[in-house]
Amino acid sequence: MAFEKTWRWFGPDDPVKLSHLVQMGVEGVVTALHHIPNGEVWPAGEIMKIKSVIGEHGLRWSAVESLPVSEGIKSASADRPRLIDNYRESLRNLGKCGVDTVIYNFMPVIDWVRTDLHYRLPAGGEVMYFDLPVFAAFDIHILGRTGAENDYTADIARKAVDIYSRMSPHDTEKLAHDIIVVTQGFIDGAIDGTAKDYKKRFLELLDTYRYIDRDGLRQNLSHFLKSVIPVAEESGISLCIHPDDPPFPVLGLPRIVSTREDLEWIVAQHDSLSNGIAFCTGSLAARADNSPEEIIKSVGHRINFLHLRNNFLLQDGSFGEFGHIDGCVDMYEVMKLLLLEQQRRIKQGRQDIRMPLRPDHGIKMVDDFGRHANPGYPLTGRLKGLAELRGLELGIERSLMI
Repeated sequence: MAFEKTWRWFGPDDPVKLSHLVQMGVEGVVTALHHIPNGEVWPAGEIMKIKSVIGEHGLRWSAVESLPVSEGIKSASADRPRLIDNYRESLRNLGKCGVDTVIYNFMPVIDWVRTDLHYRLPAGGEVMYFDLPVFAAFDIHILGRTGAENDYTADIARKAVDIYSRMSPHDTEKLAHDIIVVTQGFIDGAIDGTAKDYKKRFLELLDTYRYIDRDGLRQNLSHFLKSVIPVAEESGISLCIHPDDPPFPVLGLPRIVSTREDLEWIVAQHDSLSNGIAFCTGSLAARADNSPEEIIKSVGHRINFLHLRNNFLLQDGSFGEFGHIDGCVDMYEVMKLLLLEQQRRIKQGRQDIRMPLRPDHGIKMVDDFGRHANPGYPLTGRLKGLAELRGLELGIERSLMI
């Protein structure tokens, strides 16, 4: 049995239409109610509107990506009880509407981080890139975060000084805007660009976590899981946590979903299949000491959503995205282990065997350059990745039948 093939769709304004997905052989849609403010309840009526539109095209709403966890939950603010109650109510409404997979993350303030949204590959395509010295220049010299210089090696700090000295005011503004606003605005980020002084607002949000270390953030995640997993279980929902991107501390913020040990700890917080994992090879493999294969072997029984893509890594901690089957991730071995996990579930009589898969991000290529898309989400590049992953999956499936 193959994984359910899905596609991230950003709603009616997405230039990739649902009718296009049908032509592409996609089976399910991954989307969210982006118009509902973070922390508010997702009404059943609004859920059904989107589900009905998807269903009219013969597609399934395979997964919600994402039902955002508000900053007040992550930081344990005074408003946390209300925010958790709203989250539980949204889960109940999703369950009543027949949506059974929900992705979330627990990254404070900022989700994914890149310094270059248009990094040109030798073949001419474009990907997103994280340059650690450039990021240090942003953190230390452009943002001016207190104590930032202590978070980098002396070599990276020296390179940051040189980089900053060669930047124009336009360069510094563009880098800050890309990191704080552009990469976050279309995915329910904490900063959407409407703030008059977005850098000042960003620093204020970072300061919220001044006294929250790794253990403190873990305590807040544990509290969240113990509050919402029983509701997810009652509602027939697998609640899947997405790894940190990148999987190491940034901007002085703790990261607690970055390694195999982190995921093992999360799984142990609530012994329920509803306490699941969104397995993102691109995020996890941005850290050289992570082994996606070992992570599957350890917590594969809780993986219920698949983000598959690849990276190239540099020795200084920088990394770039690199399509889907080529790069530092052994995608053959990853796919094989995931298919074996699916076979185990079938033999065990488990219901969660679909394991929706989507090609995560993609190389901007060919006619993508003439088409508008959110950063990381070109049509042709992702379609190429979907075809490659489907071919790899089919070949491995057949070999396992021998």
